[in-house]
Amino acid sequence: MKRTQHRAIKAGLWTVGLCMVGFVVGRPLYWHLTLRSSSFRHRRTLSCPRCECDCSSEPLLSLVDGLSNHSFSMTDCMKHDPEVSEEMEKNFIDMLTEEVKQQEALALENQQRAAMMLLEAKKMASQFQKEADKCSSGMETCEEAREKSEAALELQQSLTTMWELRARQRGWRDGSE
Repeated sequence: MKRTQHRAIKAGLWTVGLCMVGFVVGRPLYWHLTLRSSSFRHRRTLSCPRCECDCSSEPLLSLVDGLSNHSFSMTDCMKHDPEVSEEMEKNFIDMLTEEVKQQEALALENQQRAAMMLLEAKKMASQFQKEADKCSSGMETCEEAREKSEAALELQQSLTTMWELRARQRGWRDGSE
């Protein structure tokens, strides 16, 4: 009976171990293979036709971070149609203006948040300094009281020793002797 129980426990532990290994290794492997196959399918289905225009490789304007180069290259590619080119240029300038405004608003918001955090930090530092001063004052008071009590204890011990010596000289004996 013990042998079969031992084998059953051993088989159960092996099963649990294999499941754990499968769980730990299988999940990352699954996601890796899934992403790889989806990117392969994505590349096959999203191939676009080549651009027929002659676009310069160097942009005339430096773009703000976050704005894609596709809109700029489309502006260059539409130069041969004056109406479309003018409209695209207006849209491009509007997008750049909007992007700059958003960046300014974000910078202002970040600056205000940083100023508030700095003010809070200064308040907390001041409060901690007050608490530290209180603590230091309390420690000094405690240290002085300890020194006084030590001096009083030493005085009391010397008095006790003196009285005990006098008592022994006059014949007193400790009850434990």
